Amino acid sequence: MPDCQRLDATPLHANHYADGAAFVSAPIIENVQLARDTYRLRFEAPAIADVITPGQFVMVRVAGIDDPLLGRAFALYDTSDDRTTVDVVYLVHGKLTALLATRQPGDLVEVWGPLGNGFTGSRLAGDIEALDHLILVAGGIGYTPFLAAGREALAQKTYGAPSRSRLSASRVTFCYGVRTAAYVAGEQDFRAAGFDLRIASNDGSIGHNGLVTDLLQQALSETTGPSRRVLCCGPEPMMHAVAEVCLASGVRCDVSLETPMACGLGVCFSCVAKVRQPDGEWDYKRTCVEGPVFDASLIEW
Repeated sequence: MPDCQRLDATPLHANHYADGAAFVSAPIIENVQLARDTYRLRFEAPAIADVITPGQFVMVRVAGIDDPLLGRAFALYDTSDDRTTVDVVYLVHGKLTALLATRQPGDLVEVWGPLGNGFTGSRLAGDIEALDHLILVAGGIGYTPFLAAGREALAQKTYGAPSRSRLSASRVTFCYGVRTAAYVAGEQDFRAAGFDLRIASNDGSIGHNGLVTDLLQQALSETTGPSRRVLCCGPEPMMHAVAEVCLASGVRCDVSLETPMACGLGVCFSCVAKVRQPDGEWDYKRTCVEGPVFDASLIEW
């Protein structure tokens, strides 16, 4: 393989190409309902569980079925402590997820990953960026990357290689927005991990009656200084609003884009996002190999 300097000089190169991903036929261990139309899928895949990191994703399709032919992208929710199984959470919305919801333990799924980048600290390998306050902001199914991200930040667990750059935090606040209480999923997991969980609902059926950005502004008002970071995932209008709040507050915000993907490998260019370049112009970046995590201040919303 060419060395890193040569790859970085290649215009089409991205740091997270899938050449290091594993393709496995994985038996389902559990497929349990967490909330309305929401399921946690656990499958056995040691080759992926051992290396995947918070913010990365896998592509999943049902083995032996060609309709739908393409896989779907699911963020890492968690891994088992012995790094043999991977958990992802999905919302039933479309043909593949409806099919997944019918699968039973022992059935096979085809999985390839890990794919994309993840949530990191500084760019230096092995560095740990210490924060006073890590604030996680999610809308809808966008909460799925944050159990692993928060657990690692609180030093409860390390994912992937020990030498990778990562975040640590003295406290983690999780601002979680839903349409209605029936869609709240993973609440016990987040509380057990020690997150300060704050929920907002559109209809007032649980938590704050209003927008998740209201909770974000409240959390930001509780701490000051540069030792804060916001991680965000959810619908694009929500992420845009979160990015604006963070920009006004002078706080770094990283967003995990939910751009629909066809291949997950960087060849189809269906998942591109407009990202500002160092010269002030913008260019299209592929969410699957140059994301899904981007600095929110660089996104052309």
